[in-house]
Amino acid sequence: MAEISSAELKGHYARTLTEEEAAKLAKDTALLSEFKRLKLEAEAQKNWDLFYKRNETRFFKDRHWTKREFEELACGVAGESSGGNDATPVLLEVGCGVGNFVFPLIEEKTNYYIYACDFSPRAVQFVTTHPLYNERFITAFQCDLTKDRLVDIVPREGVDVVTMIFVLSAIHPDKMGQALRNIHETLKPGGLVLFRDYGLFDQAMLRFAPGHKISTNFYVRQDGTRAFYFSEQALEVLFTDAGYEVVSNEYVCRETVNKKEGICVPRIFVQGKFRKPRVASKEPAADS
Repeated sequence: MAEISSAELKGHYARTLTEEEAAKLAKDTALLSEFKRLKLEAEAQKNWDLFYKRNETRFFKDRHWTKREFEELACGVAGESSGGNDATPVLLEVGCGVGNFVFPLIEEKTNYYIYACDFSPRAVQFVTTHPLYNERFITAFQCDLTKDRLVDIVPREGVDVVTMIFVLSAIHPDKMGQALRNIHETLKPGGLVLFRDYGLFDQAMLRFAPGHKISTNFYVRQDGTRAFYFSEQALEVLFTDAGYEVVSNEYVCRETVNKKEGICVPRIFVQGKFRKPRVASKEPAADS
């Protein structure tokens, strides 16, 4: 079997590559030029805005599975509320897109008050013009998690649950820690981040042709949007370095079936729960 770099195989991973897959990854060593990498970073927001201009609200299905995977969305409060048992629990969704997660929750009459933000102004506009949007239940706003302070809009230590569903993978790896520290400021002690994203050796990663690799496990799609593919170990390091405790962190294997074409595609995601410590501790250091 062809060898793959130790960085790509670092830690436990969900599946063993075929010889053909391993050879393909081993050969894909050429990275995009620095000019192209910097251009993609500078145009990241524009590329997501164009994505939503093309697809509007049609691309992603509503995420009715989230309450099944994360019981915290269906019952109780994860954090320590300072307002007593009657205080309204607060949920923050980062990377809300067009509302495929938040509006199913609102339809099911969730007890949470919801803050929802996205990098793309166009996506936020789709949320605020949705028939179910009502500021009694939800506040939506545009935010760059790597630059804009969430606590300028969301109460500091006021959030019980944060959801990050296929969000962190779109951020440059060098800036992921800053995004997680930004979120950390909003969580109550004991509050949780509920996380799902792309896992190492997911079929989407293996399909990239040469010329799409930005850095190890980080790729650009045809439309200019980017995706990082996480190992469990890499994810654990990111969260613990940002001041979180690991509650759970594991690969989830699924199959996407196209009945019309008779195709079954194996998918690998990484799913976890990460807690802000209940006991006050030193805040994670900001970037210098």
